[in-house]
Amino acid sequence: MHIYTTGQWVLLFFFYCFCGWVWECCYVSLCQRHWVNRGFLHGPLLPIYGSGAIIILLATIPVAEDLRLVWLFGMLAATALEYVTGDVMERIFKVRYWDYSNQKCNLNGHICLTSSIAWGFFSILLVRFVHPPIARLLARVPALWVDPLAFLLTVAFTVDAVRSVQAALDLRDLLARAAEENEDLRRLAKRAEVYAAFARDDLRRFREKTELETLLLHQRVGQDLAERRQARAERVEASLRRLTAAKLEALSTISGALETCRDHLEDLATPETLAERRADLEEIIRRVRQREAALQNRSSAPYHRSLRLLRAHPTATARDFGETLETLKKLGKG
Repeated sequence: MHIYTTGQWVLLFFFYCFCGWVWECCYVSLCQRHWVNRGFLHGPLLPIYGSGAIIILLATIPVAEDLRLVWLFGMLAATALEYVTGDVMERIFKVRYWDYSNQKCNLNGHICLTSSIAWGFFSILLVRFVHPPIARLLARVPALWVDPLAFLLTVAFTVDAVRSVQAALDLRDLLARAAEENEDLRRLAKRAEVYAAFARDDLRRFREKTELETLLLHQRVGQDLAERRQARAERVEASLRRLTAAKLEALSTISGALETCRDHLEDLATPETLAERRADLEEIIRRVRQREAALQNRSSAPYHRSLRLLRAHPTATARDFGETLETLKKLGKG
């Protein structure tokens, strides 16, 4: 196999990134039954495929004439790349963009036996059938064009990668913040129950008013058909407004119950515990007000960037933020 210049390797990388993007978009779109613009980047590139192709080509150079070794070396190289990439991305972004946990013989969900076997056969397909005509085509590119073209593509790729990494970090931070926010809302509601629930019926009504899923359901029932015809961005905005309104309604219920208890605290607490109870109530009310202010001042931009990633990876999972991730996916559907 021919040994290429650095510029030629770069062009091969981007070519196979593009081929991988075409394959993934077609395959996932068929599975989902609607168009899915697959990939971590904004542009039509999937670096995992470009990197995989380059690693396979490099690993099989010494054994290119032996298909058994091409299968073995290609499988090992691509599997190692897939595992390292999946593990590093999950550690950094807290989201698993592909997950083989439901497959037999998987390792931490990042790789599995069937995928590795497929990588082996892909290596044979690449080395014997796909790459030779591509190599001949690359040889026809004038040498003076190779490095400038590789440089321009690398610059564009770097800009896209920086933007995409920022979007992935936004998604990570959004999931962490939303999970903390939901858990804090539940804790506040539980603490408020101690003060607000003096009868079983009161407790039931209080829980209904602070149950986020119930509030969201009631608001969805009232959604008219015209909203369904809105553009995706408008639907996301509407869903985000409903989610925010539901949380604000829950916080308002909690706040109202707490303030009522505070106003009648002398009748509810003994003289020995009055000061302690009052301080506790004031602290909870302060936290509720902080949550309300944060919700009212929230920008929708991070949501849009995060939802683009989730639409490109509809099967993405998050071990630490599973519930929050599923809520965000539903938000994207409007």
